[in-house]
Amino acid sequence: MAKGKKNKDKKSRKEIEIIAKDLAVRKMLRGSKKSKNAKDGIAQAKVSELVAAVADGKASKSVVKGAPAPGVFEVALRAGDGFVLADVDPASTPGFIGDKAAGEALMAPLAEQVADLQERLYAEAKEGGKRAVLLIIQGMDTSGKGGIMRHVVGAADPQGIRITAFKAPTAEEKARPFLWRIRNALPTPGVIGVFDRSQYEDVLIGKVHELAPRATIGRRYAQINSFEKSVAASGTKIVKVMLHISDEEQQARLAERLANPEKYWKFNPGDLGERALWGEYMDAYQVAIDKCSTEVAPWYVVPADKKWYARLAVMNLLLAALLDLDPQWPAADFDVAEMQAKLEAMGDVTPDDPTDESSEDADES
Repeated sequence: MAKGKKNKDKKSRKEIEIIAKDLAVRKMLRGSKKSKNAKDGIAQAKVSELVAAVADGKASKSVVKGAPAPGVFEVALRAGDGFVLADVDPASTPGFIGDKAAGEALMAPLAEQVADLQERLYAEAKEGGKRAVLLIIQGMDTSGKGGIMRHVVGAADPQGIRITAFKAPTAEEKARPFLWRIRNALPTPGVIGVFDRSQYEDVLIGKVHELAPRATIGRRYAQINSFEKSVAASGTKIVKVMLHISDEEQQARLAERLANPEKYWKFNPGDLGERALWGEYMDAYQVAIDKCSTEVAPWYVVPADKKWYARLAVMNLLLAALLDLDPQWPAADFDVAEMQAKLEAMGDVTPDDPTDESSEDADES
């Protein structure tokens, strides 16, 4: 076996050990005796999934030296069958054993990879390509959505990015089907569309505050799944992320905003009212994940108490999506050699320079 192959296999085994250790610790710290057998089965399935992913190469190819392969984050964070939100430790770092300094050091080279692939995707669309990426970011107030926009999405060329922040619907939007405004914001070919909140607000805040009849909200899950299936079929890769913070961390972040005059603008008194409904929101997220984590649009739950880890994880999830699309530079639709020869022949031609002072002097004389 070649030396490179041995090193890759060794690294892959290490990645599996990381995930297995994280799941084992999570089980020991959380969960009752009653549900222990079920959780053991889910954890074992998670490890088995990673083993299979490594075996076919999906989780074993790192594009940045020293970083876990992006596929490791996909497997570690994906909400599959039997997922229990309460079992996710918001302070954990699934798929990564490094510290904050190590995680932050990886961001720049990962950003370069994202930027390169995003430019290829954009160029591909200029030649008729139809593919795009849709990154959906959900989370409670203070979960770090703004930081994801700056540190992850901000790594790409702005001309290939479209960010839509969904606030409370307008009167016009309320008069239309709830997916109407979502459809209007979908990314065009070659673009990475980013949703700061999304269609899921209608089954999260809508459910918690009973903004629609229970039966209406119940139908929305299937409508969302059908919608996302059609979006994926059109060539758009969907990445859905829930930034999961603890209630203790949210309280600390809100307190920080209130203690700093420079952060007053970030504070909304209404956040305290929403905070009082924490349990209801966690239940609503659990239902949304249970019903809408599908093969074409799975949910990824990212522990977000550590901001640096959340940014690293989302960067890797976005990178994995772009690597899966594998956009290529379009081939030239002209004779390259002919154009090179023509350009070279023009090398001795010196066009008139309208800013040349000697010409201006000659005219004046």
